[in-house]
Amino acid sequence: MGKSNAKRQMWREAIEVATVGKVVAIDRIISTLSITAMNTPNPNPLQKRSRLRPRTVVGILIAAGTALTVVGCVRQSGKVVYFHEAELPKGWPLLTEVGVVEVKEYPQYREAVVTKNDGAGSDEKMGPMFGTLFNHISKNDIPMTAPVEMEYSQKDARAMTSMAFLYRTSETGTLGNDGQVVVREVAPRTYASVGVRGSYNDDNFASGLAIVNAWLAANPQWRADGTPRFFGYNSPFILWFWKYGEVQVPVVESAKTSA
Repeated sequence: MGKSNAKRQMWREAIEVATVGKVVAIDRIISTLSITAMNTPNPNPLQKRSRLRPRTVVGILIAAGTALTVVGCVRQSGKVVYFHEAELPKGWPLLTEVGVVEVKEYPQYREAVVTKNDGAGSDEKMGPMFGTLFNHISKNDIPMTAPVEMEYSQKDARAMTSMAFLYRTSETGTLGNDGQVVVREVAPRTYASVGVRGSYNDDNFASGLAIVNAWLAANPQWRADGTPRFFGYNSPFILWFWKYGEVQVPVVESAKTSA
């Protein structure tokens, strides 16, 4: 339960950083109007039912505040509208449209990665790996970013082999080992990518991977060249049908592969 609470608190803090100004302003408005409404005498008792009660005013303002908070987190990247809860790595390409496959170039970036090859299912691995990575960035004062990277076995689409937190810049942190965590530099690479909606689970990953593999079969000028991965851009506090992710396969041009 302790790890779960810590994880929830981390995501709450990440969301509040982007919206704290709106929340404070709304709270002040609610407090002021609520006090005014309760202290203002009603000159005509017969009109009591036609006036808004303090609780109604507060309810309306809370609803408006929630809407403003949600709108404040919504961003657009290319053709994708998504909930922006943390900064992306510097130089990150535009997000891929849901259900559409495109080939994208990724710049060099730095990441903290933890690997698990113990045969456990992805659901059992996700929590412990996330906790290990979160402890790493917390004690080293490294800001949380999006996406979270999950790599899968090339032989088994339901076997997640690693999880990584990406750093905002390549100047962040120090390369090397930190217990179970390895901080490494990732070289520029090309990926075939498809945007997906829904939970970050094995089924959703497998569905996205099937789309990418079908596209590769129809576009022989590109060939798969490495481990597939799943990018998750949202926290557990976003409803599953609003969550956005990308399923990707590293690719090279066929001429280069055969050379």
